Amino acid sequence: MRRLLAMLALGLGAALQAAGQGGSLDAFVDAEMRSSSVPGIAYAVVEDGRIAAVGARGVVMKGGDEKVTPDTPFLIASISKSFTALAVMQLVEAGKVDLDAGIGRYLKTFAGKPAGSITIRQLLSHTSGYSTMQGNARPEEVRAGADAIARSAKWYADEGPANAPGSAWQYSNANYLILGRLIEVVSGQPYPDYIQASILDPIGMTHSFVAGGGRSLPMARGHTPWFGSMRPIGETWMGPGSAPQGGIVSSASDLARYLQMMMNGKDDIISRAGKQEMMQAAGPASPAYGFGWNVDAGEGSVYHNGNSPGFDSVAAMIPSQQRAVVVLANSTSGMGFGESTVLRYGIVARALGLPEPVDSGKLWRKATFLALAIAPPIFLACILWAWRKREALRAKSGISGRFSLWFPLLAMIALAWACLWLVPMLFGAPLATLRLFQPDMTLLLEATALLGVVWAVFRLGVAYTGRGNPAR
Repeated sequence: MRRLLAMLALGLGAALQAAGQGGSLDAFVDAEMRSSSVPGIAYAVVEDGRIAAVGARGVVMKGGDEKVTPDTPFLIASISKSFTALAVMQLVEAGKVDLDAGIGRYLKTFAGKPAGSITIRQLLSHTSGYSTMQGNARPEEVRAGADAIARSAKWYADEGPANAPGSAWQYSNANYLILGRLIEVVSGQPYPDYIQASILDPIGMTHSFVAGGGRSLPMARGHTPWFGSMRPIGETWMGPGSAPQGGIVSSASDLARYLQMMMNGKDDIISRAGKQEMMQAAGPASPAYGFGWNVDAGEGSVYHNGNSPGFDSVAAMIPSQQRAVVVLANSTSGMGFGESTVLRYGIVARALGLPEPVDSGKLWRKATFLALAIAPPIFLACILWAWRKREALRAKSGISGRFSLWFPLLAMIALAWACLWLVPMLFGAPLATLRLFQPDMTLLLEATALLGVVWAVFRLGVAYTGRGNPAR
């Protein structure tokens, strides 16, 4: 069980911090809310197949008076993938989709292209060959409009996978965007309409809807980290183009009903066997992911987290024990400061009876953030220093002198490359996408990259300006 929380935390780039084992769930939430920057949170717990507890704290929007309730809708982000997988399995059981057929059989835009041979099973299990970066790199022009899913799928068909299909597991939003288009073509319905009619309505998820589907409800406002605090984002734009991989909106109470259905061992909107297949490893290339769910066969745990600009969420189950929990927060966790990991995964640990591992990386994350925060003023100070010491810089000569003048520029170019390319690559998202999730950290990355190069160039400029022989 310890691996469950460790892997959940890894998905967010953070581990749990020990928060004590004693006390009730409500007492834990109250204590953590006081020390957390999270504006609002809602949760629900399932025990023995029934909803045993629901709770909520905080406000819908920072600075407002409206309280969060267990029925408040939140954007659930990548937990949406489990709904897309469920819809595909419904079509499989209806005999309309073959899990081992290539996507080119169903989508003409993929036919005859390298991506056309990717199977439905590979898309569901993130073994298609599409990379994490590809999944986060769709151009803006294909994301909007009623036909956004179709145009986005065509873009991926033309792009092709970065790696050989079936060769390795790599989480990618591209897979579930393509599956969303599969659902539309095979069912003959827009993705939001199919999900609403075939999943949300039959389960009784009355406080849930699909982005871009024409139905909406007042929902929690998202917040992003801003130097240790949280600030609300603009009105959450949720078009259909992101719905299959991350655009479903739901409440803690509704998601508890959804998890009940997944664990009930009955044939209902999908067969019992279909549920079991979704919640087990998909194959050798995907040993820890099924269809829309992370799985740990040894521990019997099934889970998925969700991260979207302004929202963090997690849903976890132990089906053999009929236990489950969902936690929804209307903020994106910060980097070292303004983090909500302890709060969210502390609820998971208590609800499922799991131990809480110690967060060994929080000090490192804080140090990294602080280093980025102090770098821009240091570079500004260095620019002033270079001006004051310009005569000493101009006096440098010979090989060692030229090296001392030019080496900082090379070092700052390398630093800029790390800030603007390497760090986004490590997060698996372009800088523009990273800015949506972590605006404060991204601003510091950009400022550090820019001012480092400006300092090095300015230093060279004052060193060579006014020299009698700059080539000396």
